[in-house]
Formats: sequence, structure tokens, C-alpha cells
Amino acid sequence: MRCELSQRFYFESAHTLRRKVEAEGSRRIHGHTYHAEVFLRGEVNPDTGMLVDLAEVRAAIAQVRDQLDHHFLDEVPGLGPATLENLCHFIYRQLSTTVPLLSAVTVERPASGDKCRYGG
Repeated sequence: MRCELSQRFYFESAHTLRRKVEAEGSRRIHGHTYHAEVFLRGEVNPDTGMLVDLAEVRAAIAQVRDQLDHHFLDEVPGLGPATLENLCHFIYRQLSTTVPLLSAVTVERPASGDKCRYGG
């Protein structure tokens, strides 16, 4: 049986951003509550009935979340400018080494209606 499984988490962080539109407010330090979702896809193990043990996925997510939650994103090594696109890619890269069935990551800011998906 093939299926897709996901796990959600959130983090709150501050950053700055250089842009042409809405430039003044973006250049000042400001923060958001981000909601992320990690997707895994594959074959269910017939012996366990699980695609993967979600406790293991949550442990891997906790390590990534610790790098982002209540941090100044401009200073997170390997992130680059704190865009939704870069956050998705950063989370995906961090998890891809410990979550082998990882297929996609989404990051959204519900308050502003923005969302990005990276991967399948």
C-alpha cells in the first residue's frame, strides 16, 4: 500500500528582507508565525502498518525547529534571505538526511495568506 503522511509544526521568528515593494517595513526587523508541514511518501511496511514512525519524524523536526524558533533568521547559517522559498528549501535539506521518505515541505504565513511548497 502506497500513501502520503504529513506532520505539521510552527515556529516564530524575526528577520529583515530587502525588496522593492513594501521596502521600508521589510528592511526593519519584523516577525512572523510560520506554519510548516513535512510530507513523506512511500510504501507502508506490512509488518508495522506504518509508513514511518511519526515519533522519529517529530524528533527530526524538533532539531530543525530549534534552529528557527525564536531566532533572528538573518543569522541562521545556510538559510540565506528569509523568504518562504528559502525556508522550505532549508527545512527540506535539514530533514532529507534523517527522514528518507521526505517528499515535500510547505511553509506558510497564515496571517498574510502566503504559502510555498518545495519538492514533489
